[in-house]
Amino acid sequence: MFSKNDSLADLYSTSFTNFSEGQIVKGKIISIGPKEVMIDIGFKSEGAVPMLEFRSEELVLGNVVEVLIESLESEDGMVVLSKEKVSKIKGWEQIVKVVQGEQVFDGRVRSKIKGGYTVDIMGIDAFLPESLSTFRGKPMSEIINQMFKFQVVKINHQRRSLVVSRKDAAAKEKESAKRKLWEEIKVGDVRQGQVKAITDFGAFVDLGGVDGLLHITDMSWSRVSHPSEVVAIGDRIEVAILNMDKDNGKVSLGLKQRSPDPWEGIEEKFPIDTKIKGKIVNILNYGLFIELEKGIEGLIHISEISWSKRINDLKETFVIGDVVEAKILSIEKQSKRISLSIKQLEPNPWEQVSDKYIPGNKVTGVIRGFSDYGAFIELPETLEGMIHVSDMSWTKKINHPQEILKKGQKIEVVIISVDPKNQRIALGLKQLTENPWSKIAEEFTVGKELEVEVIQATNFGVFVKLREDLEGLIFNTEIENSIKDQLKPGDKIRAKIIKVDIEAMKIGLSAIVSNEADKS
Repeated sequence: MFSKNDSLADLYSTSFTNFSEGQIVKGKIISIGPKEVMIDIGFKSEGAVPMLEFRSEELVLGNVVEVLIESLESEDGMVVLSKEKVSKIKGWEQIVKVVQGEQVFDGRVRSKIKGGYTVDIMGIDAFLPESLSTFRGKPMSEIINQMFKFQVVKINHQRRSLVVSRKDAAAKEKESAKRKLWEEIKVGDVRQGQVKAITDFGAFVDLGGVDGLLHITDMSWSRVSHPSEVVAIGDRIEVAILNMDKDNGKVSLGLKQRSPDPWEGIEEKFPIDTKIKGKIVNILNYGLFIELEKGIEGLIHISEISWSKRINDLKETFVIGDVVEAKILSIEKQSKRISLSIKQLEPNPWEQVSDKYIPGNKVTGVIRGFSDYGAFIELPETLEGMIHVSDMSWTKKINHPQEILKKGQKIEVVIISVDPKNQRIALGLKQLTENPWSKIAEEFTVGKELEVEVIQATNFGVFVKLREDLEGLIFNTEIENSIKDQLKPGDKIRAKIIKVDIEAMKIGLSAIVSNEADKS
């Protein structure tokens, strides 16, 4: 072995018998031609190496290079040498060492061929099957002549051929990066990651080998209905490490923690009892959520909408996006809750209700709604009262208020009672007329027989019409079994009055005696 400064005498001092075909030796560049470079290896004759096997920076007279002796004598009597094959041989030896150590190594993709790719690994052409490439879907411009990490999966020493895998190398890279990342990261760190998946409850972010969960509640200080409102797959974002569970491989991430908490100093920004404006961002059965500023929301409970107006469905009155004015009632900083009220912007009309609505007085109102047990009446000053079904008629059984009343109808009613504490006004319709039951008792005496019309059959008896505005009840025990199951609305039967209850406003009848008399 010699250096650039070795003399030819030193080269020739090596015995010719030390040279053999297939041997790698050192030689000195003695001339540079247009196509060949002449090399003196200290043998009896020089050897020529094609110019293409040299890099430009190597082409300097006197430079010492390694070459392979392919033949000790050609037809022209010269030594046949190769510089390129030296690289391949040494590359092969190096690859074998790498393979034995199960390491990954760099390679450049040279071309696309049937079933895969050719890859230059340390001067050796290796085969990369398509199934092991991880290149599916990538454009050729991002593959050909590009460097990647590979792992040898098959080696043929005789042919000096290799089969390599990008897939296995990538898996090792990922595992190595994962181990390194787990050693580096700690709670409080800020890391850059890429969004790889989105679910209803959050997004999974690749931190570079370790996936972390960015929960929907940690995406923004503002309300987020779905994670896709904040991030998209492929987005690169900076997140804070909130929690780590190395044993189970879990990392909790935060995005909103990258900006100041808007709830800091909330009492100074929104003092209690002040009037504010906000936008409706959500409507639920129990109230309206109002955005006061980004990340700050308050709730107007349904009971704080109006002093008097009954609201069953908030969506009939309000729309998301509406701007409303409200009063701040309370702030709970720790639980991040602000209670708001619309109705408390106005004086409470129930405080003077007893002075304006006196029991026994008549008042006019408009029917605004119904329930199974009554009708709701809007009174002056937007107060609301209710007529119970039992206060709609002295004599007629009302099953539902809509049998006699209509929504939007203007009616006169009598004030029965006022309860300011529970915000209730009881109204009566039947009280507009005198209670007729004293006169009814005189007309329909016990023992009187008359023909009645069946109105409704129930499981406990039959309701019958005594006259157009008066009903009575025949219990099942007062009806013959032979006709009990046959009675239907519109049928006429004879009955005898057996009870008149003025206080309960009820008349009881029997159909047994009357119908037996008819048979005789």
